[in-house]
Amino acid sequence: MTTVEGTPSEATRMRRASPVRQLLTRPEFGSIVGAILIFFVFWALTGFTVGSGFMSWRGFAAYIQVAAQIGILGATVALLMIAGEFDLSIGSMVGAAGLILGLSITQYGLPLWLGLIITFAFALAIGALNGYIVVRTGLPSFIVTLGSLYMLRGAGLALTRLVSNGQTIVSGVGTAAADDPLSNLFNAVLFTIGGADFKVELLWWIAVVAVSTWVLLRTRFGNWIFAVGGSKEASRNIGVPVNRVKILLFMATAASAALYACIQVLSVGNADVLRGTGKEFEAIITAVIGGTLLTGGYGSALGSAFGAFILGVTQLGIFFVPGFNSDWYAFVLGALLLIAAMVNNWILRRASGARS
Repeated sequence: MTTVEGTPSEATRMRRASPVRQLLTRPEFGSIVGAILIFFVFWALTGFTVGSGFMSWRGFAAYIQVAAQIGILGATVALLMIAGEFDLSIGSMVGAAGLILGLSITQYGLPLWLGLIITFAFALAIGALNGYIVVRTGLPSFIVTLGSLYMLRGAGLALTRLVSNGQTIVSGVGTAAADDPLSNLFNAVLFTIGGADFKVELLWWIAVVAVSTWVLLRTRFGNWIFAVGGSKEASRNIGVPVNRVKILLFMATAASAALYACIQVLSVGNADVLRGTGKEFEAIITAVIGGTLLTGGYGSALGSAFGAFILGVTQLGIFFVPGFNSDWYAFVLGALLLIAAMVNNWILRRASGARS
């Protein structure tokens, strides 16, 4: 594995420890335990029933679908957070990208392939702009992307209402793309078990997590991500292209938001500029639950997948619990964030002990 000179990679440091300590100090360890625990908690709350409700194929497909969609965002957000930055604009990017795709193929009659190219080009451009502003001005990414969040959502609302007679929804997307085989890449059913459809976003989720994990642990760029998050100035001193790393990661988060938007728009059949609201925070929570530190320099793209699974099980599991008010979902989500942050700090202390 390629490493920055003088800076051992995360994987190299893990190999130096004993197998048990390697497991305990992996960033995703807490999320794996948490995923198992949350699953059994909700199964217990639903009476350990099998074949119906929570433990049915329909139930499993429902929370896997939620996990897959938020997990697509969570993997790239984890990489950006490991580099010490945040992207709060991805929620509004989901709505804006969906709007561009919807208008392209309905209002302007463009073929789906061209609408997809325009959508991803727009997302990559906004991601590059966010990254450029952050590295050139030195402003916190929290502020820069918060500004982008409001600008994208405001512009999207104004544009949608202008072309859709005051509505925030662009309808007719499903009809316009119905005969295009390219739409199957985003809305196809992979297989059906027990009457439950498992859709193609499951493959997209696996692919995004796999590529993100490979980049992080098996490439020079992954070493740069850890180095930048650990110390920006020290990274520059040893030749790491800090600005390029950050800009590319902002582009990656924007691209994942565009992918999420394409999946939703082509599955539902319409575009809504408000779709994606709050997803920026769910993506960050997914990354934190998955073992990524808010301070940067430590984390896991693979862990974000288990974090997404926890969110999916929690969000849908509440509906299966008899007499449980679904309004408590936000409370449970906040509690999970706090618990995950404490577990991550404990794991980091263990990891520091392993490196000493």
